[in-house]
Amino acid sequence: MNDAAPPRRIWLCADDYGLAEGVNRAIRDLIGRGRLNATSVMVVGAAIGRAEVAALQEVAAASPRCAIGLHATLTAPFRPLTMHFRPVDGGLFLPFPKLLRAGLLRRLDSEMIEDELAAQLAAFKDLFGRAPDFVDGHQHVQLFPGVRDAFLRAVKEAAPSAWVRQGGRLKPSLGAPKALVLDILSAQFRKRAAHAKIAFNPAFAGAYDFSKEPDFGVLMGQFLEGQPEGGLVMCHPGFVDETLEGLDPLTTQREAEHAFLASDRFPTLLAANKVTLS
Repeated sequence: MNDAAPPRRIWLCADDYGLAEGVNRAIRDLIGRGRLNATSVMVVGAAIGRAEVAALQEVAAASPRCAIGLHATLTAPFRPLTMHFRPVDGGLFLPFPKLLRAGLLRRLDSEMIEDELAAQLAAFKDLFGRAPDFVDGHQHVQLFPGVRDAFLRAVKEAAPSAWVRQGGRLKPSLGAPKALVLDILSAQFRKRAAHAKIAFNPAFAGAYDFSKEPDFGVLMGQFLEGQPEGGLVMCHPGFVDETLEGLDPLTTQREAEHAFLASDRFPTLLAANKVTLS
């Protein structure tokens, strides 16, 4: 690599803005510090509204080129915005394993999926006064068979200038099962996005086993290695509160992510990998 070459600009995207107030505060804190340059918003989350949106817009406006996207959500414990959406379980979206299984078995109604995603895109536009810069999916639902075509149609219609998130790595390996599944699902997603002339990130990193609570600094070093211009690294910083504990199993590891990203170690790691967020 040419040492004189300028650093490559990547996206570091914090998912789940709107999930809980503690998550929102952590994301805004990191944007304000210049440690994030993207976040995706759950319009069906428990902590989304005019005040939370205004606070995000204010901090993002002071951070050059901070992108704000839609975190499309189709899994429990969240509720659909469209009354006719099916299948549901007790009024909630299906849990992640059931939705994936239904998609693989071609049991999802593409029209209902598209209508729900269109409603979430419309809700984002109502809250922010504009279409999202990009669209991704909670628990990677945008990649699922039975979802991806409807997802791309909805984005093309409501946010034609937005880019979408694919979850494939540049160099897939057998060592990370979760990442390998995303590699496989993303191959078809990229093909369909390209056919629809919708832009997507050239590379992805950030998937890991949250339950093992590994050293996030070590993981971030692995995620940054070899990232190309425009590559995307996903993260989930947050402060634990009662709302988060009631909605999501990923809790204390969010605080570990925030602590590392807010630390002096992080900009040093960016420089060592010749990447930048600005």
